[in-house]
Amino acid sequence: MHSSSLPHWPTLLCWIVWALLFVGLPMGVASWESRQRSGDVPAHFAAAVAARMTRPPTPPPPVEPVQVYALERDQAVALNSAIPFSRDPNPAARPFLFSGSEMDLARAVDCLAAAEIYEAGDDAVGEQAVAQVVLNRVRHPAFPKTVCGVVFQGQERRTGCQFTFSCDGALARTPSQAAWARAQEIARGALAGKVYRPVGHATHYHTDWVVPYWSDSLDKITAVGTHLFFRWRGWWGTPPAFRQSIDKGEPLIGRIARFSPAHKGGPDAPLTPPPVLTAEAAAALAAKPLQAIGAESLGKTVAGVRLIAIAPGAKSFLVELPGSGAADSWPAMAQTFCAGRAECRIMAWRPGTVPAGLPLSDGQMATMSFAYIHNTGSGLQRALWNCAQTPRAAKGECMRQRIPTVTPTTGVAEPGLSGVRRKERFETVKIAPVTPASETPK
Repeated sequence: MHSSSLPHWPTLLCWIVWALLFVGLPMGVASWESRQRSGDVPAHFAAAVAARMTRPPTPPPPVEPVQVYALERDQAVALNSAIPFSRDPNPAARPFLFSGSEMDLARAVDCLAAAEIYEAGDDAVGEQAVAQVVLNRVRHPAFPKTVCGVVFQGQERRTGCQFTFSCDGALARTPSQAAWARAQEIARGALAGKVYRPVGHATHYHTDWVVPYWSDSLDKITAVGTHLFFRWRGWWGTPPAFRQSIDKGEPLIGRIARFSPAHKGGPDAPLTPPPVLTAEAAAALAAKPLQAIGAESLGKTVAGVRLIAIAPGAKSFLVELPGSGAADSWPAMAQTFCAGRAECRIMAWRPGTVPAGLPLSDGQMATMSFAYIHNTGSGLQRALWNCAQTPRAAKGECMRQRIPTVTPTTGVAEPGLSGVRRKERFETVKIAPVTPASETPK
């Protein structure tokens, strides 16, 4: 049997040779190529990562004034489109938890709300993005250590302010009560830890139809609608750089005092009603059985009041109060409507003054007699009375009185500051949802 197997050895050797040629040789080449790359590429990336993660000995980058190139809109859009997005990670910022006094919190809320509404208009998504950028700046050593200090940085100059509404005359116009209330609510949520993740650690932004002088020196990290968001390059744009300690005393900003009582100053200045500190109470109410209140209840009496209108989504109810009864009983009425709802708002008027339905005008909002709101997401729960109709011992229980709209002054803005946000300050700018990361251009 041994001699009979000898003729097969040449065939076996041939197969071994062919295997070495067609399998071993390519594997050897691939191994050599990978060995070459392992000596070069990782070292290159390691150096880049080390440079990005190591704090430089130099101070933080300078904060440049807001000035734009003199370009036509189409030119600016084309130039912005040509700038690639950064390929580095875009992690979300840590939750920001405000820890100052009640007065400091009231001032911080109104400064942040002012930045939101004057920069983004009455648009919830845009306002959240602006709020996140402001809080990112508060945490960064290149900026002031307070919310109001960041928002109104450079306000004393006609050029050089960081948020142009503070020095271009936009503050001459007063937002509507409803828009201001929503901006305040978003501000409270941000100061209580709510994070707007898409903009990451961005400290700068602009619309895509202008090109600020600083845009080519920062990393473009994301786009939200027509707005582009940027962070500093290198270590100063990484999460470890956002560790600045925060000052406790929020400065008084007299320029918003006419619609922010918290900024009027003095020990007796009425505060913006503080956010409710009993988040458990809102959550407990939302955990109760949902009340069946729908279109079939319109015009009927529910919990002692007449239901006039229901906003889409059944989160807001417009009601007519009874002609008699204690005003202290109104919160219990509101909770009957809001049981089982994570978000709920009650708007109530005395007989003879109730609107016919939604939407509401500023005049109708000004005559509202009572309001209740809760939001389990932010822990907000508050009852407010119109103290001109129903005086309250605690000023924090009083609604903010509507201030008539003031016509903006002209000729204040400097040419270099025009067009940074948009031409009409209160034009509603809808910012579309962010494209998922897998689809975002890089």
